[in-house]
Amino acid sequence: MADGPLIVQSDKTILLEVDHAQATEARHAIAAFAELERAPEHMHSYRITPLGLWNARAAGLDAEQVLDTLLRYSRFPVPHALLVDIEETMSRYGRLRLEKDPQHGLVLRTSDYPVLEEVMHAKKIKPLLGPRIDAETTVVHSSQRGALKQLLLKLGWPAEDLAGYVDGTPHPIALSESPDPGGWQLRPYQKVAAENFWAGGSGVVVLPCGAGKTLVGAAAMATSSTTTLILVTNTVSARQWKDELLRRTSLAEDEIGEYSGALKEVRPVTIATYQVLTMRRGGFYPHLELLDGHDWGLIIYDEVHLLPAPIFRMTADLQARRRLGLTATLVREDGREGEVFSLIGPKRYDAPWKDIEAQGYIAPADCVEVRVDLPRDERVAYAMADDADKYRLCAVSETKSAVVEQLAARHRGEQLLVIGQYIDQLDELAARLDAPVLKGDTSVKERQRLFDQFRSGALQTLVVSKVANFSIDLPEASVAIQVSGSFGSRQEEAQRLGRLLRPKADGRAARFYTVVARDTLDQDYAAKRQRFLAEQGYAYTILDAKDISKT
Repeated sequence: MADGPLIVQSDKTILLEVDHAQATEARHAIAAFAELERAPEHMHSYRITPLGLWNARAAGLDAEQVLDTLLRYSRFPVPHALLVDIEETMSRYGRLRLEKDPQHGLVLRTSDYPVLEEVMHAKKIKPLLGPRIDAETTVVHSSQRGALKQLLLKLGWPAEDLAGYVDGTPHPIALSESPDPGGWQLRPYQKVAAENFWAGGSGVVVLPCGAGKTLVGAAAMATSSTTTLILVTNTVSARQWKDELLRRTSLAEDEIGEYSGALKEVRPVTIATYQVLTMRRGGFYPHLELLDGHDWGLIIYDEVHLLPAPIFRMTADLQARRRLGLTATLVREDGREGEVFSLIGPKRYDAPWKDIEAQGYIAPADCVEVRVDLPRDERVAYAMADDADKYRLCAVSETKSAVVEQLAARHRGEQLLVIGQYIDQLDELAARLDAPVLKGDTSVKERQRLFDQFRSGALQTLVVSKVANFSIDLPEASVAIQVSGSFGSRQEEAQRLGRLLRPKADGRAARFYTVVARDTLDQDYAAKRQRFLAEQGYAYTILDAKDISKT
């Protein structure tokens, strides 16, 4: 970018380059409303979108703060028109409000008459509205609350939802905090996150892996003190949630139910997997009725960035219930961040990873990219391969295996994870390292056994596929070696590093290696995956495989 900030008119995206000397200082300030645009070796360019600005507005950031940040850190003079455009974009959030009217029920209200006129004449929105009450207010069909918010976001007029929520069935829940030695208390940022969520009524809390998102959920449950539905990625995660709630709250065993492939328990607090809710039979989703068939006062969506499409559709009908999304990153590889914003809610709290690390609540981490050269025969095979086959060919290169063995030997005695995408590659590495491998067809019972052995230290090396990316608590894992991934997935990179970020008993730093085939798609995808972590302040050291034995 040679001539300063640039507006891409097609989607109102702004590309901003910050002053290189202030890049580190600027990163956290700009991350509140933008995401890093380039690969880690070019850590000075940011993408600012309307959705990012609206999320910042909902989280309490105003246009003046955003503009001040741009003027302070931009590498080039910021055009006045750009400042005006940002201010006007942020002002769009909340100009339309969904409210509860004592006489008419759900209404759409505005203080800007032409805006209401514009949206009322939109072809898709008109059927969702009822009679006009006055120049600034119209009735909304209560069943269309979610659908209306989705459409208004697409029109560029995101509505602030102030219509309130049903109470749900009361059920007493209290945190079991204790100031005594050996007890525990909510960390300051967890408390603020829960308070911000409750003040907004629905929305998303973004915290790094290992920072205690489950406790934010527990704090919201205690404030609500109602029946609660918790949606999680898998059965192992469901049981970890249950164990944590039994430890941290007043809930007893018989008050918490598991709704999974193995069990179908509906209790005052029910923990269900996304997989069972989206199971399809004869064109129908028989278990989705769990979402709206009970009087939940709170619904918690763990790893909300992974929310499947059928859950989105049903959530559109659940707008009268409080909804809390928990995630380490709002990045969705399917580009449906807008669905999270409109249906779960806007971002209510976001803590930069490095800030949490500086407070000692997550482990410091060193990220290292180790580059290997493909041997001649593999280079020729790669060059002649169809595009669809190229990534797999370079990702599973035999040269990576020797590097993994060297790294594992270097960290002998530490709790080590080897993580990859391709099962045959993982099977081979497991055999080389004499370690068990955990993959999709590993039973829940066996997964639990392996995780328990790893946590206790009886097992020091574990080879895992992408099934271990999410919601797995392995607090003593201190080293991870990533050999292949889901192409350029930034969310996966964040989750995999997150496996290491639980604070270590001895205070040591975590080490996250990525083994990459040089001059291939593997290297290109690695750069894309690293972008999110670079934004969080994690710099990648790049080593050549030949240097591993020297360092």
